[in-house]
Amino acid sequence: MNKIMGLLTMARRAGKLSLGMDMSRDACKSGISKGVCTATDISPKSLKEIMFICMRENVPLYSLGIDMKSVGIELGKRVGIISVNDGGFMKKAKTYMEEIEFDNDMFNV
Repeated sequence: MNKIMGLLTMARRAGKLSLGMDMSRDACKSGISKGVCTATDISPKSLKEIMFICMRENVPLYSLGIDMKSVGIELGKRVGIISVNDGGFMKKAKTYMEEIEFDNDMFNV
């Protein structure tokens, strides 16, 4: 198990994650999300949607570097988008991930 998944497993046990698009979107909109992580194999449409939400709500977006199947094995639920809702967990987690840069031209902002 890699370090990021070990950290996310602890965060899930502590109740500090929102799993999936809908729950992550709600966490961003309500201001509790400290960062959003994506699996490598989410659809381009889902990536574009979560990028737009994160950009609008000023939430950093990261790539986990692993696929949804691996996330499912570790967290017990196959998801491609995860919101980390705790500053301490996010501070440590971002050291293991690559930040996704927002492309403003993509959204015609």
